[in-house]
Amino acid sequence: MTLADMSPSPRILLLPGWLNSGDSHWQSRWEALHGHQRVEQDDWTWPKRGDWMARLDDVLLGSDAPTVLVGHSLGCQLVAAWAAHSQHTARVKAAMLVAPPDPEREDMPPNLYNWRPIVRQRLPFVSLGVTSSDDPYCAPERAAQMLADWGCEHKSIGARGHINGDSGLGDWPEGYAMLQALVWRSVVLPGPRDETPGRR
Repeated sequence: MTLADMSPSPRILLLPGWLNSGDSHWQSRWEALHGHQRVEQDDWTWPKRGDWMARLDDVLLGSDAPTVLVGHSLGCQLVAAWAAHSQHTARVKAAMLVAPPDPEREDMPPNLYNWRPIVRQRLPFVSLGVTSSDDPYCAPERAAQMLADWGCEHKSIGARGHINGDSGLGDWPEGYAMLQALVWRSVVLPGPRDETPGRR
């Protein structure tokens, strides 16, 4: 069963990170293959956290369909910051957060300084974090702590860099299967809240 076959049919919003996702990125491939919607930002080079949050709010208000967010890199930080401040979090049923970066690192470019400090409030919806053991933008232990703070289920896929276009993932069918499973349990068959630590 594909996401389009599921009832209720979810809306998938793709949230790229800094500098957007290029043609070889799995987010761009999912957009082309499955018709998922990319949330376009006005400034991909000097991203302002407040502006990105406001843009996500605007897109969410454009539909009443159950929505699942799929963030990559800075898109993960966007989900955390937005969820901590928005009044519209009930519109989101789940989030898949792939390769969250660490904007508090000393070697991060000044373009990302306004994403400090990292928002660590627990997310109010089901969430899955996917990480790599050799991500150049976030140490594994830092990624694990962020995901724990956000209340995410955590899955490591081994040494795959920043899980982006340079990682050789192609259409990343394994990642899409993770998304389908997340949608199934959060949108199609939502049950009682799972209070197991690290899960929702």
